[in-house]
Amino acid sequence: MSEIQAAAGRYTTIARDHRTELDIKRSRFITVLRRTETEDEARELIAELRREFHDARHHCSAFVLGPGREVQRSSDDGEPSGTAGIPMLEALTKRETFDGAADLSDITAVTVRYFGGILLGAGGLVRAYSESVSSALSTAPLVRRRRMQLYTVPASHAGAGRLENDLRSAGYTVRGTEYGAGGAVITVALPDVPGSTLNFQEHLASLTAGDTSAELLATEWIDL
Repeated sequence: MSEIQAAAGRYTTIARDHRTELDIKRSRFITVLRRTETEDEARELIAELRREFHDARHHCSAFVLGPGREVQRSSDDGEPSGTAGIPMLEALTKRETFDGAADLSDITAVTVRYFGGILLGAGGLVRAYSESVSSALSTAPLVRRRRMQLYTVPASHAGAGRLENDLRSAGYTVRGTEYGAGGAVITVALPDVPGSTLNFQEHLASLTAGDTSAELLATEWIDL
């Protein structure tokens, strides 16, 4: 599913840091989710939580990075092989977000475990680490990201406000308007898909009687 979402120019990530805790047979499972775009950022979170929870026995982790989820890593951090990191990673990659898509990326999950004295067994650990991440995701604030083409539209000081309102009313994503000595510049974000630019240029021409046209500024991933 991730390849389809990436090809369509969209995926989902976490909006901000999120932390939850579960008690399972006296063991504490503290899960922290963070938006990360690089492996260095992911590993910094792991190091940060090792310092914060320095007396915990395990700091297991999993992260998924890139619009197409090209980078996927996990660590059992001392738990029996395959009982922590992989279940955590699967909880991330299989999580359905908007419109039933499993497209979560640019996210790191770290689950800190304080052993409570009761052995969970391999199956119990798999369920506990999977549930810890799934539970955190169920209450985490998520945001859709989309690959957009940013266009600048020149306008006069007097006409900028009305043109911006007309573009918003037509359903276009206006990123803002800057006013300078020579006039105003409106920045509009268009989905990076075939046909969107032509349709926008035609609509812009109809709004301004052909007096202005848009110029491509950049192509970026932005939060919607």
